[in-house]
Amino acid sequence: MGSISLAEEFKIVSGTAGCRTTNGGITCDYVSLKNVIKAWIVVHLRQAVSHATVVQPQKATAVLPSGATSVTNSYPWRKNADISASDTLVAQTAATSMAATAGTTDQLMVIEIDPASGEWDEDYDVLGCTLSDSSQATNFASVLYVLQTKYPQATPPAAITD
Repeated sequence: MGSISLAEEFKIVSGTAGCRTTNGGITCDYVSLKNVIKAWIVVHLRQAVSHATVVQPQKATAVLPSGATSVTNSYPWRKNADISASDTLVAQTAATSMAATAGTTDQLMVIEIDPASGEWDEDYDVLGCTLSDSSQATNFASVLYVLQTKYPQATPPAAITD
């Protein structure tokens, strides 16, 4: 059985500067999908006040982001609506966006993006996401991108530049 090096085979990039309030919504940082086999958006929500926060994957033409628009393809989602009660991610119906479960729980959502899906091309080769406005200063989120690289190496190239 071979060994996998998470840091060498996957580029791990923060989409938010730590935990941020969802009061006012969040536009995450964007990452390039050049040299990426598959990408995952991992969203951790801390809902002190019940809200069905919507996570909307975006595509763009540059990491600025330039030309940002919502994805149109449906992608696989997994969700754990209460991470204090279980560590199980439950498969959801593939969709273009997903709402958190309304409630006062910590939640985990994982979106699997396939850059070979046909939606991504030489113009739209950048991934990002937005989180809807909860209008609650006590609700927080953090976003992490996990990018499976085509060319594993000790120090994968930057994903936050074009």
